[in-house]
Amino acid sequence: MTRKSKVREQELEETKKNNKEILSVRDVHTTFHTHGKSVQAVRGVSLFVGHQEIVAIVGESGSGKSVLMKSVMGLMPENAEVKAEEIRFMDRDLQTMTPEQLRKMRGKDIAMVFQDPMTALNPLRTIGFHLTEVLKRHRGMTGKAALKEAAAVLEQVGISSPEKRLTQYPHEFSGGMRQRVLIAMALCCLPKLLIADEPTTALDVTIQAQILELLKKIQMDTGMSVVLITHDLGVVASLSHRICVMYGGLIMEEGLTDEIFYTPRHPYTKALLRAIPKPHSGSRERLESIPGMAPSLADPPPGCPFAERCKFACEKCQEKIPEYLVYSDTQRSMCIFSGGELEEMEKEVQ
Repeated sequence: MTRKSKVREQELEETKKNNKEILSVRDVHTTFHTHGKSVQAVRGVSLFVGHQEIVAIVGESGSGKSVLMKSVMGLMPENAEVKAEEIRFMDRDLQTMTPEQLRKMRGKDIAMVFQDPMTALNPLRTIGFHLTEVLKRHRGMTGKAALKEAAAVLEQVGISSPEKRLTQYPHEFSGGMRQRVLIAMALCCLPKLLIADEPTTALDVTIQAQILELLKKIQMDTGMSVVLITHDLGVVASLSHRICVMYGGLIMEEGLTDEIFYTPRHPYTKALLRAIPKPHSGSRERLESIPGMAPSLADPPPGCPFAERCKFACEKCQEKIPEYLVYSDTQRSMCIFSGGELEEMEKEVQ
């Protein structure tokens, strides 16, 4: 285990020892009722986020990542049904809060950076309007004080000439700058938890690195917790403390970042890692694709959702959803085969 991993593990152990969970979610089920069908987008997910911790939720499109966190925030449409044993934030039960209480909490205590900055920003309003509106609503600031604070937050996220930028409109900004504006809006109220939903999807590689570095710097400067939603394992390698790998509305594997990258236990996690390019490997190699398609959550399989695409699956895998195998205080995997058994089967396949 690397020194960085040891430090992260010590931080998490200290968090658990002092019961410093800023967000605790247990057995969340989210179902969409539409056109006579019920789509089970999230099928019993449990996780926690500690103070000053960065947790990445990784998985391919449709795995339930964004739906899970929007369910936590109460941002689901009317046709969605959310059930959970527990959704607690800072020792407050979010399920018992009134809509008005949730509205006051969102933005102030929990902030979310949405995936597409162009659709998240009103094209008819200036950047200054977007920022000062948040400051007025949640911090009671008005006039020059709000404008001054808005300029300061823009500067904090790396936008030059912030006073001038406040008078401009979203279409005058590049994709990376618009993403920084969304992050600035989230930071205006000094939230305790920031949820970043695919913040780098529409950006080129250079700008992706800048946005991720910005999130890391802000987290270290402010001490807030971060949940990073992404489909790309590569972007979280140097950023997150822990990783939750989702597929078919379930968490397939969870562990410290080094555990997921160096000792993955689930076949799906291993398949995702084999699909990441290794530019420093020194040789050409063909990336492995995952055969088949993700299961329909309108009619999910009774067993492991990855069984149809897993080369190690057996009849038992398809009978019922597997129990978690616990490998350490920080790592668990939803697979009937242990890590050692999978390694032996991989050797036989090769």
